[in-house]
Amino acid sequence: MHQTALETRRPGATVIPIIISSDKTQLTLFRDKTAYPIYLTIGNIPKRTRRKVSCHAQILIGYIPTTKLVGISNKEARRRALANLYHACMRDVLGPISSYGETGLDLLSGDGVWRRCHPIFAAFVGDYPEQALVTCTYYGRCPKCTVPRGQLGKYESFPLRIQSALIDTYHLVDRDVHIFRLACHEAGLKPIYHPFWETLPLADVFHSITPDILHQMHQGMVKHLVSWVIRIFGAATINARCRAIPPNHNVMFFSKGITRLSRVSGLEHKKMCSILLGLIVDLPVPGGQDSTRIIRAVRALMDFLYLAQYESHTSDTISELQECLMRFHDNKSAFIDLGIREHFSLPKLHSLSHYASSIQLFGTTDNYNTEQSERLHIDLAKNAYRATNHKDEFRQMTKWLERRERIQQLSAFIDGVQSHGELQSPYQKAMGPAHACALTLKMKQRPTKARVLFDVLARDYAALDFQDALADFIAQTNCPGASGAALRHRAHDTHIPFSGVPVYFNMKFTKGSESEIVDVVHVRPEQKDLHGRTIPARFDTVLVNGTRGGNKSQSEFY
Repeated sequence: MHQTALETRRPGATVIPIIISSDKTQLTLFRDKTAYPIYLTIGNIPKRTRRKVSCHAQILIGYIPTTKLVGISNKEARRRALANLYHACMRDVLGPISSYGETGLDLLSGDGVWRRCHPIFAAFVGDYPEQALVTCTYYGRCPKCTVPRGQLGKYESFPLRIQSALIDTYHLVDRDVHIFRLACHEAGLKPIYHPFWETLPLADVFHSITPDILHQMHQGMVKHLVSWVIRIFGAATINARCRAIPPNHNVMFFSKGITRLSRVSGLEHKKMCSILLGLIVDLPVPGGQDSTRIIRAVRALMDFLYLAQYESHTSDTISELQECLMRFHDNKSAFIDLGIREHFSLPKLHSLSHYASSIQLFGTTDNYNTEQSERLHIDLAKNAYRATNHKDEFRQMTKWLERRERIQQLSAFIDGVQSHGELQSPYQKAMGPAHACALTLKMKQRPTKARVLFDVLARDYAALDFQDALADFIAQTNCPGASGAALRHRAHDTHIPFSGVPVYFNMKFTKGSESEIVDVVHVRPEQKDLHGRTIPARFDTVLVNGTRGGNKSQSEFY
């Protein structure tokens, strides 16, 4: 859309889609210290690179003041002043986009070609309060469309807000303040003094609002759905079923159930989604009512969640996504009939109706999930604060981050010279062709149990032939070129002078030289916890590609 508009004005333009994210975060646990960072990245970088913090594809461009303006006694005036402060800061930070977006500037791209690039504000990533603040809309309203407040729970399309049609409203502030406030009230917008997006070229802030899987789905609708299910079937029943689930690969074991958890994280909500349907699929509804509509509603929302997180989409998956949302709306009345809900006027539920159009416009949801900005808070806000003496901290934080960036740039330069004999940026290195690499085994420095006897291995770990396998391994290591018969003879004569070995309860695997853990193997016998309760055994199935004697490589299950 932006490329076409620029081509008609100035042929040969290259668009740089600017992706902005901002979110207030807590710096300390016991003191009221907060930071309000603004992050920037561009859509020209592949998402596999943008999502890795180690690639430094997202940068910090500023901190918004976190003052509460306690000197303003009127709460409404204080909220309006804070909103104006936010937009004034964003207008100052994003000012260069206004000038270079129209005229362009010459930049050297990764393929070594100079291009006339036009930075265009394309997407904003943030949770619902941030979205309302950026679009100047009120709480309880959609930041993208003109849906009435009482119809948020309906499965129906409403006209989108258009920035160009509302610009004239905000220009009235320079003519008459009273008329300006009346016009904003009629348009359903907050009376902000010149929003930052007012002068951005070829931008539409209402279209730029993107879906947010973390807050809208995991911390939003999934959180609501879990509370509704608990109220219907009872906390005791749900917790009992959670404890009855056997440990399995990539399934979190909730030893105390899911109703007693506090400050539930997004990861825990993800793990709940994988077992939620199984917890209730055959439970009777109190009062003898039919549970069919409840099961359909839960399944429809879970299907929508997993479809929305696909790393690639087709027209068929987009259609399935909309069908899942329609099925949930068709069956959601079951919660009203049971007295669980009185209405579904939830902004986060209504936001799901914009997922299909946003995916078609901006790509898959992993391009703009707020999980990335939450992770950036650690490196660019929390760690920076810990490096200060907690006095005039933001000046020290920015200086500390600038020094780190210089060190990273120097390291990238040195690595590029040593490996290729020429300068190579980390972005060029990360954007190269993907190469298949084997998994690397990563073990703890200390074993879980320092010494386990062979008899205990056979009884508790079901390792009946461990001594024979160890003798075979010793013989093959000492004589790698021997025949199968010779290896068997040497293994038979091998004397093992110890009666126990250290045991590790898990093995982790990383991909190549990266530190990201891609798989974990668990080996754990039945044991007791501190309260004397039995923790069931867990032995994951492992497919090993190995050799025995002189035979060819073969796969074996363990």
